[in-house]
Amino acid sequence: MTDQPDLTPDHLRADGEALLLAPDVVLTPDGPMDHYAVVVTGGTFLAVGPAERLERTYPHLTPVRLRGHILMPGFVDAHHHLTQTFGAALAFGEPSEIFRRLWVPLEGALDEEAVYVAAKLAALESLRGGFTTVAEAGTRAPVDVELVAAAARDVGIRCVLGLVCNDADSGADTATTLASAEKHLVRYCTEELIHPSLAVSVPEAATAHTLRDTARLAAAAGAVVQIHVNEHLAAVERSLVQHGLRPLEYLHEVGALGPQLLAAHATLLTPREVNLLADSGAAVSYNPVASAWKGNAVAPATTMAERGIRFGLGTDGTRGDAFRLAEAAEFAQRLAYGLATGDSSCGAGWTWLEHAGRGGADAVGLGARTGGIAAGAAADFLLVDVSGPEMRLSWDLPWELVRRGNRDQITAVFVGGRLRLWRGWPLDWDGPALVRRAAELSRDVLLRAPVTRVHPTSTEARHAQAEWSTAQ
Repeated sequence: MTDQPDLTPDHLRADGEALLLAPDVVLTPDGPMDHYAVVVTGGTFLAVGPAERLERTYPHLTPVRLRGHILMPGFVDAHHHLTQTFGAALAFGEPSEIFRRLWVPLEGALDEEAVYVAAKLAALESLRGGFTTVAEAGTRAPVDVELVAAAARDVGIRCVLGLVCNDADSGADTATTLASAEKHLVRYCTEELIHPSLAVSVPEAATAHTLRDTARLAAAAGAVVQIHVNEHLAAVERSLVQHGLRPLEYLHEVGALGPQLLAAHATLLTPREVNLLADSGAAVSYNPVASAWKGNAVAPATTMAERGIRFGLGTDGTRGDAFRLAEAAEFAQRLAYGLATGDSSCGAGWTWLEHAGRGGADAVGLGARTGGIAAGAAADFLLVDVSGPEMRLSWDLPWELVRRGNRDQITAVFVGGRLRLWRGWPLDWDGPALVRRAAELSRDVLLRAPVTRVHPTSTEARHAQAEWSTAQ
């Protein structure tokens, strides 16, 4: 039996054989299970159960004992923009709707190499943060989305790959747009790690015909349509002026609201719109860090949970840190809703772990494939070291993972049964070299991108404040 002090990556590489992993705890859909084990083979969990039973059932397998570790599902990022990573730090301090001043010009300045490197860097950051699946909401870069797929594939992360289907103001022909959507759904329908999705930036970016038909195409293919919905006050007001309806109401009116919809943000919801989500079966990506960084409202996620509305947690490209995302999800609900009502639980730890994993997988259309530790599910999981002082004295593991968990505790990341990351870095390709190349390319891209920022850098703002104070 292999014990944790001698653990190396070689113990976790099956080379075509099955792995029997026996950590201290397995985080199953029913909760934390002590002295459980899993058998991994062919990219999936073959068996999950008490370690002693699995050792008797599979006597030909040498158990790998992982002392001080838990084995838990990989997190799902339900809303990401992989090709925006070069400008992530430019969003700090900026007011809402920065896509017009930052993301559109930034992505427009990306060439093929920059798209691949930016997406690969974002995928690496996501894996380092414990995400084994990301939903990519569609790049505006003028390149083939296969470059984004290749980046995700090469890193080894599961990716729900959006194809932007805007045709209202772009001059795109509706028939051509829909034909491209159909080809995209077929192109990636049999891939192991890349799963096709359609995307519309905001409802007003597509014609009613395209909104309705992308919903139909996605539903038939078992895919999702990703749309930014009710994110900013300005977007709600534009929809009211243009259609006489709020964005979510408009999607319902044109026949685009249904289980295939993955609504990003949904921060500004009326009671009627909450009912529409609940009745339609649509899913939401709750993005609490984006709410804080961009000054959005906070989506009523605890209400969604009570109403049975499907939702996952998304980063919106803010930072690829799943534990901090789960903490932000609970924290934002506490500040926005819990304090006012005296709700001291705000969903408790299990709610946010559930929606960061299995609920997120369901929201992005992969609920039958990933998101949980169960026989038959894809072996997308983390080995997390809980032997340190922060979590060794454990009383309530789900709460502790939400409030005290940290990506530095992630020893290994598996996707599709393969070891993809060991202590934060890939083993079969040069991660530091990618980071160096990304730093070089990002400078060139930002020099030619017509980005407009409202807020200066922190140093510039400090100097300006000092000059203003001196002048008074």
